[in-house]
Amino acid sequence: MTSAPLIAAGDARALARALVRIDSRNPGLTAGGAGEAECVALLRRVLDDWGFRTEVHEALPGRPNLLARAGEATAPRRRLMFSGHLDVVGCHGMTHAPFEGEERDGRLYARGAADMKGGVAAMCAAAWRAAQAPLGGEIVVALTADEEYESVGTRAMLERGERADAAIVGEPTRLEIMPAHRGFVWIEVEVSGRAAHGSRWDVGVDAIRHAGLLLAELDRVDAEELPRREHPLLGRASLHASTIAGGIGMSTYPDQCVVRLERRTLPGERGEDVVQEIERACDAVRARRPSFAAQVRLSMTQGPSDVAVDAPIVHELAGALRACDEPVHIAGMSAWTDAALLNAAGIPAICFGPGDISLAHAAEEYIPLDEIDRATSVLDVLARRWCA
Repeated sequence: MTSAPLIAAGDARALARALVRIDSRNPGLTAGGAGEAECVALLRRVLDDWGFRTEVHEALPGRPNLLARAGEATAPRRRLMFSGHLDVVGCHGMTHAPFEGEERDGRLYARGAADMKGGVAAMCAAAWRAAQAPLGGEIVVALTADEEYESVGTRAMLERGERADAAIVGEPTRLEIMPAHRGFVWIEVEVSGRAAHGSRWDVGVDAIRHAGLLLAELDRVDAEELPRREHPLLGRASLHASTIAGGIGMSTYPDQCVVRLERRTLPGERGEDVVQEIERACDAVRARRPSFAAQVRLSMTQGPSDVAVDAPIVHELAGALRACDEPVHIAGMSAWTDAALLNAAGIPAICFGPGDISLAHAAEEYIPLDEIDRATSVLDVLARRWCA
């Protein structure tokens, strides 16, 4: 395990450099991935040295969460959470070394630089800076495992009872305020046919062709029905076919075809609503082709996230941006984040951080170093105001 570098208190750039040089690939996504333990060990040493009160809890065996607290320890009037994840996705196809932390043209290049170790560093440094003045509230920096796969870390933290009056999720937003994002639902549709020799059209039922009929109906749903459902920050709901598999051989009618779908949901839409939507599409196909038979199964659902644009945490963050002479832009987040879990637990959570989400998981990933500095300054002001 790497020894902790000497990092001056509140130095967000130095902390980001140290973090991106640690391989923390999620083992749920990458065979043999190292996970988050080394990042947690480094951060605990650094944040203990900076004066935080830290605690570590295992979310999964060998995969810990870190909570670091600053400010008022007993009965704080207000608690602000800075939330981030320490796992990263795989590195296949990257055009630069994933964990060397190369710097050029004012950018830090590494897997996880934008998503989201730059944001983690900014949140840690901002919490330290804010705590240098007396605070009537508490800042909790919650750094969790497994966001890139199943978000086991944030779920475990919430199950332990950790709560706050509001949260900033430091995902890359290019310093825009993002109070909402879509959810997603994964659906598996198993279309049944009847196997027969390729010459026996009178006996065989082609599951793949029947799946094609369903896909045509879903194309109509996506083109005609889903655009009617819109959110002011997120736009329309959407649906796409992710994978398809079926068939036995060239001269055999396929007895099965499995189509996997992803439906991106808007606030107010639930997993069971999407199941019913797909079942209605199956009914429409069956009305035209009585031999159509299919089973619809819900594989996974992650809810959307939505905080009102006039919520106190949005108002205070906008004020902090103005105080730092930064522009105020409110937009929707394209990706799913742990903000949805925090909101579901009653913690108003919005995304705000340095870096560009379009670089997350990409062949080239970097973060502008000056954005780390700017995010740190804004979050420092926000924490002082929220916990004043």
